[in-house]
Amino acid sequence: MRRELEQELQKNRQFASDTSHEMRTAVAGLRAELEEARLYPDQTDLHDLLARALRGVDRLDAILTDLRVLGEMEAGPAVEPQQVDLAELVRDEISRRVDRLTAQLWLQQGVIVQAIPIRIARLLTNLLDNAQRHAQRMVEVRVSRAGDSAEMTVTDDGDGIAESERERIFQRFTRLGAAHRLDRKGTGLGLAIARDIAQTHMGTLHARESATGGACFVLRLPLSTRPTLRPQ
Repeated sequence: MRRELEQELQKNRQFASDTSHEMRTAVAGLRAELEEARLYPDQTDLHDLLARALRGVDRLDAILTDLRVLGEMEAGPAVEPQQVDLAELVRDEISRRVDRLTAQLWLQQGVIVQAIPIRIARLLTNLLDNAQRHAQRMVEVRVSRAGDSAEMTVTDDGDGIAESERERIFQRFTRLGAAHRLDRKGTGLGLAIARDIAQTHMGTLHARESATGGACFVLRLPLSTRPTLRPQ
């Protein structure tokens, strides 16, 4: 037990250190932009300066939002789990989005899980954001039964993830080279949060290669054993 407590303490210290580093990096970038403008006001394009400063603020806001989500998850569920039809949840979340690519949906009805809807929706949002960032022409979401599990996959046709990196991408603040290039505002927390949500629902989330050579993220959750009440 002492060893486990020491490991947890070390994990928390490392997370605090990583968080501090990410926040300081974002603030330092913003400060550098503003100080350069103050030193050379005649050479500063105000419109460009404001655009770059706002990107820095967006990054800080994204980090704080993800940290709040992590804090809420570690504090325990705010609401009781309920029966969720994954196909309905996916269709509802997709309808709220305005994306570069329209997601192709292959949804089996009646795939019911016990879950906190807002958390599963957040998981899906993080996977879709990642897919939209890397996809070239195609993003696909599938929901189906897989034995005694519910399975949801989010697939893209981007460059994919090297096999050696498919576990590392779920570590907090991990961003591969392509992610840095495609989205400088990313926090490196999205996939870590998605896996944490899966695990708190007694499920799993892992990455594999898609049939198109891109990335495929696979969520598996236990199917609900409660009977579904239908209106008479």
